[in-house]
Amino acid sequence: MLELAVLGLLQEAPMHGYELRKELTAKLGAIRAAISYGSLYPTLRRLQAAGWIAEAAETPATAEEVPALTSRRGRVVYTITAEGKERFAQLIAQAGPETYDDTGFGVHFAFFARTDQATRLRILEGRRRKIEERREGLRDVLGRAAERLDAYTLELQRHGLDACEREVRWLEELIANERSGRAPADPRPGTAGGRGDNDSPPTPGTSRTERP
Repeated sequence: MLELAVLGLLQEAPMHGYELRKELTAKLGAIRAAISYGSLYPTLRRLQAAGWIAEAAETPATAEEVPALTSRRGRVVYTITAEGKERFAQLIAQAGPETYDDTGFGVHFAFFARTDQATRLRILEGRRRKIEERREGLRDVLGRAAERLDAYTLELQRHGLDACEREVRWLEELIANERSGRAPADPRPGTAGGRGDNDSPPTPGTSRTERP
């Protein structure tokens, strides 16, 4: 998933490692993109060894761009190669079970604008089945063992069930849009078809606490 995300971001513009980490956080969300330099840089080296990315230049790093306790070495800028673009096309076309999991779905969904409609639909339907299974599992726990759970554990199970039900509704709306050829409504305030704050869908793989 990190490979897919890095190749997708480098198709937008050349970036150095710090920029990539910031863009991963912005595109995928702070929780899902809590990627350490220990995992990002080995991935960059592996992609470079495979010929999918290349070093473009090295520029001085500023104080603001250097994480604490690291050296102010020059910034190596990475670009995607023609082979890397082919690799990205292969990865983005996948729609197997790994794309239904929380992280896999989140990364693929972030690049849905560059994914063909048939693949988007297969991933959305697979994700819906997975969340429906998760929902039924939680219902089973609440139905069979609710009396044995303490109040806080019970509340956590109910919260998880509520999150699953919201995500299933959201996925069903996206699937209906895909089948009819409509794009999702722009959620930003003031845009045509935008949602209200309390109507925003859950981030893939996460839950949202209801607001009063």
